[in-house]
Amino acid sequence: MTLRLFERVKLGQVTCVYSDLTESELVNAPQKIQNYFKKLPQHNLERVIINDEIIELAFKYIEEKVVGETSFDDCLHIAAATINKVDLLVSWNFKHIVNVYRIRGYNSINLRLNYTSLEIRSPKEIIQYED
Repeated sequence: MTLRLFERVKLGQVTCVYSDLTESELVNAPQKIQNYFKKLPQHNLERVIINDEIIELAFKYIEEKVVGETSFDDCLHIAAATINKVDLLVSWNFKHIVNVYRIRGYNSINLRLNYTSLEIRSPKEIIQYED
């Protein structure tokens, strides 16, 4: 499923928005994944930087107990996507990200702080909707 989604990035049908946090996480990924990401066309990628506003929002998710402190990096991904107004955050993390209760928690905070709500889905959902 993930490869099919990234094929859409290669074809220019989807823009992949990623952060400097994503880059640091890729260092620990299998070489095959690192190579695949490096081969994606740069013109179909958008890099965002984790800044103070993102960190503050991520801490708010923790403070409001949407997730525990050990999920701070997950919160940074969600805050980065929210603040950068991405259309959709796609993740395989069903425990801390793609979870209806967590999504409601993140979006409750987002709306209360005058951010937009964020659509969060798994790659499987995205690909299945297109078939």
